[in-house]
Amino acid sequence: MSTRIAFLKGHGTENDFVIVPDPENAIDLPPAAVAALCDRRAGIGGDGLLHVVRSAAHPEAKDMAAEAEWFMDYRNGDGSIAEMCGNGVRVFARYLQRAGQVTEGDLAIATRGGVKSVHIAKQGDVTVGMGKAFLPEGDVTVSVGERSWPARNVNMGNPHAVAFVDDLGHAGNLYAPPPFSPVSAYPDGVNVEFVVDRGPRHVALRVHERGAGETRSCGTGACAVAVAAARRDGADPAVTGTPATYTVDVPGGRLVITERPDGEIEMTGPAVIVAEGEIDAEWLETITP
Repeated sequence: MSTRIAFLKGHGTENDFVIVPDPENAIDLPPAAVAALCDRRAGIGGDGLLHVVRSAAHPEAKDMAAEAEWFMDYRNGDGSIAEMCGNGVRVFARYLQRAGQVTEGDLAIATRGGVKSVHIAKQGDVTVGMGKAFLPEGDVTVSVGERSWPARNVNMGNPHAVAFVDDLGHAGNLYAPPPFSPVSAYPDGVNVEFVVDRGPRHVALRVHERGAGETRSCGTGACAVAVAAARRDGADPAVTGTPATYTVDVPGGRLVITERPDGEIEMTGPAVIVAEGEIDAEWLETITP
């Protein structure tokens, strides 16, 4: 292994990521190493890590190589593997543009949640085709302290529990995962969104991301919130035949989510690369589980 490993730092509505370009999948990134890189004091700092690999070079993405040249091997800040990250896809696309691998326009990116269609606009925003939401049956409840709320179970390739509340402060500090029931609803944990209304088809959220704690933004969470809000508001596009667009304010900015009558969801928002540098590989090799 080289004594230096290239990295970049980027964010999408302040959901921030360490980016490790590794086209041939040659860099070993065990969970402990990812957690160390994402540590905000002892490492570079980030809500997660974007491992940039050619689909053909990664065993989990080989079957998608014909559709998408690049695979987003996404890791949570604690080193655990995640299926999808909407803000991460936008930042991943922005990195590919910066590296000269793609230009403005359309591209496809492979993820563990499937191949995602991406559009890089001239004005700078990035739109991601997030696929369709799946709404599992059954009642779910989330709690903070003595308060409890019914939550909508929405799966965007990763699991979400969406609770509409009167005040975002009721979510507490969100350091620890909010308890939910029944436990069987989310055997691998869940991302929990607390949501308030700001106006017609305009909501704001706070989120506890599984494996990361409270983050400044969550793309799949914003999509889950828009889907839940549309169902609550009687604006299900499959029923009305009309696309439903929601503005979703997150602590780090604003996303625009559109669900179409065929169920396909698009998310539009900014993506920024803020720095690049080198990781000391010798330091990284000293990290032990």
